[in-house]
Amino acid sequence: MKKIEDCNLYAFVDGAYLRNRTPEELARSLVQGGADIIQLRLKDWSEQKAEEVAWKVLEVTRPAGIPLVINDFPGVAARTRVEYVHLGQEDFFETGHRFVHEIRDEIGKEVSFGVGLSSHAPEQALRAVEAGAAYLGVGPVFATRTKPQAVPVTLEYVRWAAKHIQIPWFAIGSVNLDNLSQIFEAGARRICVVSDILLAQDVEKRCLLYRHVLDKHFS
Repeated sequence: MKKIEDCNLYAFVDGAYLRNRTPEELARSLVQGGADIIQLRLKDWSEQKAEEVAWKVLEVTRPAGIPLVINDFPGVAARTRVEYVHLGQEDFFETGHRFVHEIRDEIGKEVSFGVGLSSHAPEQALRAVEAGAAYLGVGPVFATRTKPQAVPVTLEYVRWAAKHIQIPWFAIGSVNLDNLSQIFEAGARRICVVSDILLAQDVEKRCLLYRHVLDKHFS
């Protein structure tokens, strides 16, 4: 299984962008397109349905050695034994948690998933690192239709993260091929791409474009 340190293209199977495609079909296209890690994000779906989908997506990601991240459902992550669960600041700190092991302890069974945390400011990033996060999301760098209510953190936060954060972190928020050079110049080495890949007519081909740019830039 690929280690988080070796992942720089973080892709998504997002329930809001299925467009008559099944989650496993999208996962297959992302794997074939060179994604290093994939998050299953099913906002407003039931936990039971999320688990059913997770098992199907795992049939694609696990044989390929690609880590799967479950968004928002630690119980699903535990039962399916995926590699990571991802939580927002409000889902972690604002519910009273201080350390990521508390999430695992609450489930009451042996689990080994890592916890990724979103961050929108330096103080949030430092707090997440102290809590034991496996990786961070840094953003939204630009205004994003995925979370229209979120205020962009701008490239200044990316520059700060490049100087101060030692664990793996991914720039997120309307990342696209047109602004990649700005994000790289600010110090990012890992990116999350959502809509620019999922809204493409050919998801695999679009993902491969990102794979090519990253490999060319950092090889």
